[in-house]
Amino acid sequence: MRQFSKCSLVTPTYNWPEALNLLLKSVLNQTHLPDEVIIADDGSTEETTKLIKTFQDKFPIPLIHIKHEDKGNRKPRIMNKAIAKARHDYIIEIDGDIIMHPEFIKDHLRFAKKGQYLYGSRVNIQKEFLPDLFSKEKITFNYFSKGIKKRGRTLHLPLLTRLYKPVEKRSRKLRGCNMSFWREDFVKVNGFNEELVGWGIDDSEMIQRLHNIGLVGKRLKFAGIVYHIYHKEQSKSHIEVNLEIERQAEREELKTIKKGVSQFL
Repeated sequence: MRQFSKCSLVTPTYNWPEALNLLLKSVLNQTHLPDEVIIADDGSTEETTKLIKTFQDKFPIPLIHIKHEDKGNRKPRIMNKAIAKARHDYIIEIDGDIIMHPEFIKDHLRFAKKGQYLYGSRVNIQKEFLPDLFSKEKITFNYFSKGIKKRGRTLHLPLLTRLYKPVEKRSRKLRGCNMSFWREDFVKVNGFNEELVGWGIDDSEMIQRLHNIGLVGKRLKFAGIVYHIYHKEQSKSHIEVNLEIERQAEREELKTIKKGVSQFL
């Protein structure tokens, strides 16, 4: 039987303990547990801290809470702080509004390979299903479940995943809510770019720099399944600024940045 690499599961969160509760329950439902879970808290209130403490008291693996002051959206910074603290070689990243398929961690680890990163897709949980979702604390879904869309993405067929070859260019299907990479590669490109402002682009811009140092990306089609809890879209007021930073990274083949994870190592 193949020996999996040790991994750190890292997730950002901000003032949505109801979603974080389901995420952490889905961690406990994994067929293969991560070796630690790190919550990168972008300045949530005490309610989130209390929830995390409740789970820490019963979690079978380290559950680490990294938090800084709320000064607006500073996801790149808190994620850099969290990954700097990670104790394991492989990083699996999800968003704080994600429920994981029971084989999620195992899927990422079974396809982890030096010289590449992994990215998966998501099944969407619809707005009208949220009252049921939270009241029943539902964490398991399948193709026929109520309240979801993109049902084809629920199919778990990892043997077919092997047919998808790695790509040398960043895919438009990349989603930061479902990806994984080697910590040493993340450090090489200096992690997330803290010059990005507000919501968006932080994950794909970092991944572009991974491509610039020669990595390839493999899509986890039919594996690495996550369910994304509906929420209102965040403000995209700075999206053009962020997109230009990303385009510059691609155009100039930038391999690193000035303000990233190195300040916390």
